[in-house]
Amino acid sequence: MTELRCRKSETLEGDNEEEEKQKEPELETKPPDVEEVSGSSAAAADGSQQKDEGEVKGGQHEQEESSRAQSCVKAKGLSASVFLQRLVRVFFGCLASVACGMLYAVYLSTYHDRKFWFSTRQELEREITFQGGSGVYYYYYKRLIAAPSFERGFYELVVDNRTVSGQTINAVERLSLYPELITSFIYRVTGSQDFVEPIYFYIGAVLGLQAVYITALFVCSWVMSGTWVAGMLAVAWYVINRADTTKVDHGLPLRDNWALPYFSWQVTALTGFLRNKIGSSTEMFCYLTMSATTFTFLLVWEHGHYVLFIQGFCLFLLDSFDLVPPRKIADIHKVYLSSLFLAYMFQFQNTALLSSPLLSLLIGSVLARYFQQRMKVGPLVARVMKLFLHFYLVFTSGITYSYLVKKLIAVNESDFILKFLEVKFGLNTTTDFVPNFLLCQESFQTSGQDLFLRLTQASVLPFYFLVLTVCLLSALQAIYRRLSGQPLCKTYSLENGGIGEHPEVVYHVFHTMLFGGLALLFDGMKYLWTPYVCMFTAFGVCSPDLWMTVFKWLKLKSIHPVVLSLILSTAVPTIIGFSLWREFSPRVLAELSELQEFYDADTVELMSWIKSQAPVAAVFAGSPQLLGAVKLCSGSAVTSLPLYSDIKLLKRTEDTYQVYAMRSAEDIYKLLTAQKTNYVIIEESICNELTLNKGCRIKDLLDISNGHIVYDKGEIYSFSKYGRFCHEIKMNYSPYTNYFTRVFWNRSYHVYKVNSVISFQY
Repeated sequence: MTELRCRKSETLEGDNEEEEKQKEPELETKPPDVEEVSGSSAAAADGSQQKDEGEVKGGQHEQEESSRAQSCVKAKGLSASVFLQRLVRVFFGCLASVACGMLYAVYLSTYHDRKFWFSTRQELEREITFQGGSGVYYYYYKRLIAAPSFERGFYELVVDNRTVSGQTINAVERLSLYPELITSFIYRVTGSQDFVEPIYFYIGAVLGLQAVYITALFVCSWVMSGTWVAGMLAVAWYVINRADTTKVDHGLPLRDNWALPYFSWQVTALTGFLRNKIGSSTEMFCYLTMSATTFTFLLVWEHGHYVLFIQGFCLFLLDSFDLVPPRKIADIHKVYLSSLFLAYMFQFQNTALLSSPLLSLLIGSVLARYFQQRMKVGPLVARVMKLFLHFYLVFTSGITYSYLVKKLIAVNESDFILKFLEVKFGLNTTTDFVPNFLLCQESFQTSGQDLFLRLTQASVLPFYFLVLTVCLLSALQAIYRRLSGQPLCKTYSLENGGIGEHPEVVYHVFHTMLFGGLALLFDGMKYLWTPYVCMFTAFGVCSPDLWMTVFKWLKLKSIHPVVLSLILSTAVPTIIGFSLWREFSPRVLAELSELQEFYDADTVELMSWIKSQAPVAAVFAGSPQLLGAVKLCSGSAVTSLPLYSDIKLLKRTEDTYQVYAMRSAEDIYKLLTAQKTNYVIIEESICNELTLNKGCRIKDLLDISNGHIVYDKGEIYSFSKYGRFCHEIKMNYSPYTNYFTRVFWNRSYHVYKVNSVISFQY
């Protein structure tokens, strides 16, 4: 028995693997002699078996824990590697965007110096290079720098009686001089007067903002496409089409050049804010950036609220089609309202903001949403009917609000803008000088075919239409699904191929279409449209989602569509970039190597004479563009300013332009003395203007306004009992010599002194 017990014990201890598989069945089939073993022996065997089972279970638990630990380590390592890859991508993308901006600023600085020989000119010659009447803005910057303190300079601008003759104006409000205020303040605080001239600091600030502009377009295209290659392509197209993307070549101090960089960052922040896959911290950063840039944009440009109205209308469409969460639309409305309120306060209670179309749209949207709380529920037909009713309520409420505000506050510009739009769209005709004068400005004329030819030669327009078509059709599909009550896909992946389901993409579709339509009507709107054409097109050709959407429509099966879309999103921009580099890089570099020279000797001679011979308190009359240069170079008071948004200044400009009309010397004398004019400048380029479009010459517009036009067999002739004043006064005979005395002349300008005492000579 003792031998059998020992043998059985050895068997239980040695055959652990078999017991794990058989366990209880083996115990039930024990041989008969084993069953006769005493109870103490069986209990010992059972205890040994339980001990072995516990050891086996403990080993399994340890293996599971070790496998879990290994999987956690692998997951952490994988997440760390993914985070590192993203960090590297973001680092190189940010580096590329900043590098593009800095290189563009250096390029513009070099080009500006080559064009005007800026570094070799004297102070007077440098100031004349501010073209198109933009020099008046730099004059106020120079005046702030020369003031004994910033506070004193600010007060002199708010109560300015040294600019427009016979008037005390708030120049900060009238000309939106906050860029000059901020720049002069930074110039004083940083002590830059010790190592840089004021004019170079001013130009550097403008060119630095253009670098910010480029960087914003880069980041916006990068955010939408997911690759910073799109940003590089957007910058390349922007620089190549610089003549149609920026007005920095026409006049550095223009308000557009200060404001549009802020608008570009506002659009970039809005693009990130509208994305569905965005973290709370990133969303808050986009929201704060959007708030700051919206307010700044409204502050530095008096027309900013019109641009934001177009943007607000795009967001209104997104909200109406239920493509954006209502929470985000409410947050954007808060940004608009707070920015309008702050701009209203900082612009000295600007009444134009109270009747702005942006505020009217916001109020109409709030009222319509209050009355239509269940607009986004129901079947397709019901929702479409509710949508039309929503549009009707919004625009009716907005128009009613705007009408009431204009009646209560008496906004002066309302009737003037309405008459201008009626004439522009052919709804009415007028002989008034001001509307016809504005319509003849290049910015308000219809865009020509040259714009589209240049964009086609740069290869941006064909790809733009391709990207716009795909995104628009995909957006229409998404809108149909939302109106039908179907939810949008919450898990966005490349296989879905629905680029129109991204709210930021649909916004940019509406953005480019609306601004493109305005660019067809007004040539000046191309500077708001073309940069985003470059950005949007670069995003499209570099986005795998766009190519995947096309392949999903085509039901491609021969090649895996995901692989092919990834290949095309890399190959197509590479080919485009190589072709652009090969064709346009020599042209861009040639602009820097060509030695240009802009030197207007006659204007320099005129300004030198005014500074040396004319009295300090003299008042000059002339064309608005020339008066801007006179104000900058001499500081003398003028009768008008090159500001086309002020109806009062436009009326004064019309009176000054009468020197080119068929009016008597006595009439001209009365008009000029009413504006306290001491000297009047007559320009040969206006008096003897020869253009193909005769209806837009200054003298033709004056003849139409004064009723000096005769129509004969389809031809237009000018007729009056008086000769054209600018011609007759050069003859030096009475009665012209009774009222005016010529004091200066050269090939381009004739300056006449308005006699304070009339001398009758025969």
